[in-house]
Formats: sequence, structure tokens, C-alpha cells
Amino acid sequence: MAEPRLAAAEEISAKMLGGPVDSIEQIRGIGRNSGVYRVTQGSGQFALKRYPPRQEGERDRAGIEFAALRFMAAHGIAAVPRALAVDPGAGYALLEWIDGESVADPDERDIDDAVAFLAAIHAFRGAADARALPPAQEACLSAAEIARQIDMRLARLDRLADDEPALAALLAAEYRPLLAAITARAETGYATRGLAFATPIDPAARTLCPADFGFHNALRTTARGLVFLDFDYFGWDDPAKLVADFLLHPGMRLPEPLKRRFAAAAEAIYGADPDYPTRLALLRPLFALRWCLILLNEFLPERWTYRVNAGTDSDWAASKQRQLDRTREWVQSLATNFR
Repeated sequence: MAEPRLAAAEEISAKMLGGPVDSIEQIRGIGRNSGVYRVTQGSGQFALKRYPPRQEGERDRAGIEFAALRFMAAHGIAAVPRALAVDPGAGYALLEWIDGESVADPDERDIDDAVAFLAAIHAFRGAADARALPPAQEACLSAAEIARQIDMRLARLDRLADDEPALAALLAAEYRPLLAAITARAETGYATRGLAFATPIDPAARTLCPADFGFHNALRTTARGLVFLDFDYFGWDDPAKLVADFLLHPGMRLPEPLKRRFAAAAEAIYGADPDYPTRLALLRPLFALRWCLILLNEFLPERWTYRVNAGTDSDWAASKQRQLDRTREWVQSLATNFR
């Protein structure tokens, strides 16, 4: 299967670059869902990104990432790759190749760079071209929307119960009771503070969100500092979700001092909205429960196909067991902290 995909990537690269390429190779282990190729033509190197096949009703991930990168470039935000060409129909985008190292052990300077990047995006939310940008992937503009998304993810996993008894047992015995308790706490907290659980936040309180944001999607470069990657989920969202996801993301291992540094700096950006700290405090446990279900995506056959196509994994049984164990740890830790 790899050879036809490589041939297709070479053909689309030549079309985007206006001539034959000298070499192309798939870069394994980059991105959980998309394939990434390094393309060489003459003295230039480029990144060709292949997105998962677009299903009916799904976002145009190639077009959205291209538009997001063009928006940031137009406003002088340099900590992202340049967007060079896009073919939304075929599901490819050609981007600047970034030479850099993974950010395995972030430090205070990395936190400051991440905050500066978010502040720069937030500063341009009132620009005329910002209004054309879509909602972020799975935007959560109300607390009720978070609950709805959790229910939707649970329903998908429930359909696997007959074939996945260990998964079904975890969800029934541990996850669902905790979900009920945390949801009730959030609903009570909203009511006590006069907030509407089901009402979307005011547009003035929203931000442009590089969803799935974190050091797992960044490279440390010599000339440009941190460069942030993967913007196919980009769009409008509640900054409380952005901050909660950064603090919770299972793809990063942030020490508590760095989490506190990020949270304090984020409040300086988004705290003009007086309800932002309350939403973050009440909804962070719900976002943690949402992440538990995202960890279980490996059980979904269509998501596993994405992993295989991206070249990031090949042993489905081992991957499912690993994610089940991780989710159990998350649920038990969250239950302990909640009590």
C-alpha cells in the first residue's frame, strides 16, 4: 500500500512545484492522523502533508490549515511554516520544511514562547479577515456542548461493547459514575454563579484557537526559536478549552511549575472576560473526561486506519491495550482529585 501512496504524493508534489521532484520520502512518526513527506527539488526542501480521506460532513482539513497559515503570515506571525500550495480535493498541502528538534523537555522559555504565540493570535481576532475563519474542530462554546461531545464519543465506544468487554467494563464501572458527579458539579457551579450551562459564550469572549496546541506539535529551531505545527483544527473557540487542553494534553509531560506559569500567563491574555477563570475551573474536569475518550480512539476502526496510513503504529491489539491502561490511570487519578 505504501508504494501507491508514495507515487501519488510524488505526483501531487510535482504538480504543486511546477516540475519533477528530485526525491520524496515519508517521515514516519510525525502526526497521528496525517502523512508527512519530505520533498526535495533542486536546493529546496518542502513538507507535503497528506490528510485523512474527507468523509461527508467533515471539515476541509487541508483548506483550513492552509487558510490559517496564510492568515497568520498576513499578520506577521512567523512561528509557523509558510503555506505554499493546497489541493483540498486531493487532500494535500505543501508547506515550508522546518528543520528542528522535538521539544521533549520544555522549559520556562518554551512556555513563554507558547504564550507569546497565543497572545499574537488573540491580538488579531478583531481583524477583518478573522471573521471568515471557521469554528475550531469540536469547538466547545458552551458547557452543554462539552457534555454533548462526551455523550457522542461514549455512544461510538458503546457500539463496540460486544467485541471489547474490557473497554465496556471500564466505561460502565469507573467512567460513567465519575462523569455524572463531575457534570453535576459543573451544572451547580454554573447556576450558583448565574451562568447559563447551555448558552454559548459571547463572541467577544472567544479566541482564535490553534486546537491540539502544545509542544508535541512544535519544533525547536536555531534561527526562529519554536515553530508550531498542525493547524487543520484551527478556528474560533472558548479560551478556557484551549488552556485546559494545553494543561491536560497527554502528548506532553509538563511539570506543575510550568503548568502554573502557563495558566497565569494565559489569564493575562484572556482574563479581560470576567467569566473566563470560572469556566476554566468548572470545566477543566469535564475536558479531562473528554480526553479520556480521545485516548480510546484507537478502538475505533476508522481512527486506527488513520494511524496506519500515517505510519505511526502497526500493532492494533497492543495499541488498544496501551490506551486502555492509560485511560484507566486518568480516570482513577481524576476520581481521586475530584473527591
